[in-house]
Amino acid sequence: MKSKTDLAVEGATKRFGGLAAVDDVSFRVESGKFFSILGPSGCGKTTLLRMIAGFESPDEGTIEIRGQDMAGIPPNRRPVNLIFQHLALFPMMNVEGNIAFGLKRRGLGKKEIRRKIGEILERVDLAGFGPKRIHQLSGGQKQRVAIARCLVLEPAVLLLDEPLGALDLKLREQMKVELKKLQAKVGTTFVYITHDQSEALVMSDHIAVMNRGRFEQTDTPENLYHSPKTPFVAGFVGDNNAWPCEAAGRDGDDAVLETPEGIHFRVPPPEHFSSGGLVELFLRPEAMILQPGPDEECINRFDAHVKAFLFDGAASRVLVVPEGSDRELLVALPQNRRYDHIEPGSEIQVGWHPEVAVCFPKGSDDPEEPGEDREEQ
Repeated sequence: MKSKTDLAVEGATKRFGGLAAVDDVSFRVESGKFFSILGPSGCGKTTLLRMIAGFESPDEGTIEIRGQDMAGIPPNRRPVNLIFQHLALFPMMNVEGNIAFGLKRRGLGKKEIRRKIGEILERVDLAGFGPKRIHQLSGGQKQRVAIARCLVLEPAVLLLDEPLGALDLKLREQMKVELKKLQAKVGTTFVYITHDQSEALVMSDHIAVMNRGRFEQTDTPENLYHSPKTPFVAGFVGDNNAWPCEAAGRDGDDAVLETPEGIHFRVPPPEHFSSGGLVELFLRPEAMILQPGPDEECINRFDAHVKAFLFDGAASRVLVVPEGSDRELLVALPQNRRYDHIEPGSEIQVGWHPEVAVCFPKGSDDPEEPGEDREEQ
């Protein structure tokens, strides 16, 4: 059975003066999917969401919702609802009043409104909360009321603009799981924008990584993490150690890379590999092994000293510096053993298998540094 497309964007472009905030973006979202647009501040993701909602008009391209072209259709007549970081709940109304607001504007009768409110509160696990005032709710409960207020209007697509950004860290972690479960339960198509790669990875069916107005890669969370297609995606999604190298030649089927410190590594040949060219090597912290044994399959090894021990429970790491270098690399600590013997100043060996590396020819991308702020467009 062919899946239904709830949202189709083709060649969308939006310019402000000489800047293309959104530059020829195309994507489709199937019905019932959780789709995230991930990127740094200023990459254009908010402008794209505003075009879908109808608050901005594309200079070029089309936006279709369930097969209907949205050109010329104002925001209040589009089958979408938008949730912002600041939820804009009405403090003078109780939960029931907040959810009823849009239904009353549509002219529904009192009996139908009560029925719909009861149903949607059940779906967001807030049954019996109708009489509660907004100030009596926790941050997570307010989040669900805001979602219920939108979902009760039965939108084709729910747009979420960094809705967890105002929450504290612990609640934000809880709400990532809650939102994922809620979306799966209600089955409404979610389009979610965020600069937080953890939010996108945890919740999404597919993610588009956006940079400077364009989509660099659209893929599943697993593929984005393990098989990035550009240096920007490799550096932005998850943690990665970037190590510039020179392509020194080949050894059988492997490419040989030489680091500025004179260390030689073997890796699968990157695309467009040529001896003497510059290559950017990316190694994830969890892909490297501290003190590999002689029988471990770590073809690539280097000596280093420990600069800092970064304890963070299950996410603990060490900061190491390769011998003869001032380059700092993060190495994750596995949870199946303790590393009490490792402390700042310790001399250690680090190993990694060639297959874990991600390499790109230097200059194949000129990524904006993750976290570099431009004015959000």
